[in-house]
Amino acid sequence: MNTIKDNKNTLLKRREIKAIVQAPSNPSFEKASELIAHHTKSSSEAIVINNVRGKFGRDTFLIDAFVYGSKEDKEKVEQKPRVKKAPGAAA
Repeated sequence: MNTIKDNKNTLLKRREIKAIVQAPSNPSFEKASELIAHHTKSSSEAIVINNVRGKFGRDTFLIDAFVYGSKEDKEKVEQKPRVKKAPGAAA
């Protein structure tokens, strides 16, 4: 794993990382989270993977991730997914 960019954002208490990983197939977001956690020596619960990009015919992938100081810091900053209501459900 080669780190291309590693910025520290003190306002949001996170590190913004761009790294290149060599793998035979496209790594899933969970696998990318494990790789970043191992590389940064942090918990995988405090990591948000934004993108995993690859190019055709190459075995290198660009991972764009945020590494928060703790799980609580991540929950304060990151947007929670919306819950869709079932059709016909009473309010």
